[in-house]
Amino acid sequence: MDTLTALLLITLLAATSFVPRASFILWLHRVKLPEFVQRALRFVPAAVFTALVVPQLVFSDGALDIGLHNAKLVAGCAAISFAVVTRNPLVTIIAGMAALHLARNFLGS
Repeated sequence: MDTLTALLLITLLAATSFVPRASFILWLHRVKLPEFVQRALRFVPAAVFTALVVPQLVFSDGALDIGLHNAKLVAGCAAISFAVVTRNPLVTIIAGMAALHLARNFLGS
């Protein structure tokens, strides 16, 4: 692949990624959504985060793995506990990583 083709491909891929995202900001910024839609959209980040994280915690090798032998689940529960108590993202990350390290060493998973 020559340089011109690569640059053209990168430019077109960037445009196809940017245009749909920018269109909502550029063309629909004056549209007022109903209040119930705005309330519902506030839950989207939490729902997406949950949908991404929970399967990683409770599934191991494609099978449901809920128990104290699951190091990722133990660490996730510890991180959630620290998040609720401290409301500090840095402390939550450090506590979760420490819990994962300890759980993997002591639980053997």
